[in-house]
Amino acid sequence: MIPTPGLLQSTELLSSIGICVTAAALLALVGWRLRQPLILAYLLTGVLIGPHVLQLVGNREAISTVSEIGLILLLFVIGLEIDLKRLLGAGKAVAAVGFLQVPICVALGLAFFGLLPGLGGRYTVLYLAACTSMSSTMIVVKLLYDKHDLDTLPGRITLGALVFQDVWAVAMLAVQPNLSNPDLRPLAISLLEGMGLVVWALAMSRYVLPRVFRAVAKAPELVLVTALAWCFFLAAAASVAGLSREMGALIAGVSISTFPYSADVGTKVGSIRDFFVTLFFVALGMQIPVPSAGLLLLAAAAAGFLVLSRVLVVPILYASGLGQRASILPAINLANISEFSIVIASLGLSRGHIDSSVVTIVVLTFAVTSISSTYLISGSAGVYRAVHRLLHLLRVPDLDRGNEEVALAHAGAEVVFLGFFRDASSVLHELEHYGRRRSRHRLLRRIVVIDFNPHVVGELRRRGVPCIYGDISDVETLEHARLENVRLVVSSITDEVLRGTHNAALLAHARQVWPQAAVIVTTEHVRQALDLYDAGADFVFIPRVHSAHDLTGIITAGLGHGFSEIRAGAIAELQLRDEVLA
Repeated sequence: MIPTPGLLQSTELLSSIGICVTAAALLALVGWRLRQPLILAYLLTGVLIGPHVLQLVGNREAISTVSEIGLILLLFVIGLEIDLKRLLGAGKAVAAVGFLQVPICVALGLAFFGLLPGLGGRYTVLYLAACTSMSSTMIVVKLLYDKHDLDTLPGRITLGALVFQDVWAVAMLAVQPNLSNPDLRPLAISLLEGMGLVVWALAMSRYVLPRVFRAVAKAPELVLVTALAWCFFLAAAASVAGLSREMGALIAGVSISTFPYSADVGTKVGSIRDFFVTLFFVALGMQIPVPSAGLLLLAAAAAGFLVLSRVLVVPILYASGLGQRASILPAINLANISEFSIVIASLGLSRGHIDSSVVTIVVLTFAVTSISSTYLISGSAGVYRAVHRLLHLLRVPDLDRGNEEVALAHAGAEVVFLGFFRDASSVLHELEHYGRRRSRHRLLRRIVVIDFNPHVVGELRRRGVPCIYGDISDVETLEHARLENVRLVVSSITDEVLRGTHNAALLAHARQVWPQAAVIVTTEHVRQALDLYDAGADFVFIPRVHSAHDLTGIITAGLGHGFSEIRAGAIAELQLRDEVLA
């Protein structure tokens, strides 16, 4: 029996998919071991097995067609994660960064790339400027999550900026199909069609889709199928309207992002998406030629420009009154290029707007900035301190301008809280509401908080609690506080949440600055608590063992009668704990 051409093509497609997935898995394992983004491994896979190196895959067109499913699913899941309520309720500082950062970066990019030699093509400079204006949600969120930084003020500002960047990306996708026609009329029509599609999709999500999803909610697999049907229906509708299928998928995700089923759909689609997205980035890698020395230099220049362009975030946030730390750290977090930029560049390549060299520059910039961000975000505390010292030498004012007045007014303070997070907030609540009125009032007047969150500083001062703005990881901050009558120092934040320091270091700093004071530190681990006692701690707060109510009682009792008995009892109790995970 002679195989038919269709059967041969199917067999070749399956073989090509098998080669792509196997090679991607092997290189992804190496990348994971080296703690690098998996996207880099997938792109490198495409380069190696593609036509420019090993030539292992023959049916590249079929792989590209199949991989487009991954792109549609990727944008659908991104849409599911866009919270419109959160976007509309963003603070003024986040909104200012969100509205200004992308257009200003694009304008700077047009000027910068327009001056570089070797960038031919009608839209090359525009694409490079647009692609370098956005940052990687996937990489930034992963790194901030690993550092427990997502719930900090700089982390929330960063997330807000990333959400606004996604909105700008939607606008770019709307304009992109008609970019080859410089007439404003088709561009305006394209934007109106996009807005019309958004309005219609949101109307469907308000009045029709809830009934549909409630009808299929008892069968989880039908919820997934219904969501995918909605995704591909809007993708097709966008294509008919002259927009990109990818934009339709994004709108589909946004329109059902507030549904109670969205998290479950995102999780289930994620596993399907990961397979097709792998093929998408491998197929994209196949289109990338081996870069010349000139392209490498252009990519290095693009990466340098991108990092420097994020500095514009600093004055925007600083003008909002957030201080140097909350202004500088988001700029560090955003100093990378988005995987969305690779998508936009690949769509530009498929539409003939740019050639493969532009995609190569974007991919290489993604690789360089992804690797550099791994180190920049991990060491952001040290980077900030270096920049802060430089700004201090240049006499750029920070939020610590009122520290001397606070220190003079409260020089008799006896209790210092190093940092202010959830447990400290609960202790303050206990003191405000549950203690004896007279003793409570006396203790509240004897407390000073040192913290670098401007929102915390402002709220504490509004409540009448003296607060000194400063970085507790720097011993000079404690020395310059000029508090000479301190009897108790409290660090109620675990090492996992502290930035640039740890409780053992804070214990040593407190002993150095206030040798006469008792010191309370915090940990989640029993063994580490015993080590902190050996290092001289008067009490070690373990949040999973003690409550904020317990800590409040220990503070008041220790100030009244000393910590000797409390310390001895706590050590004896810890030595008797035989936990599986101590």
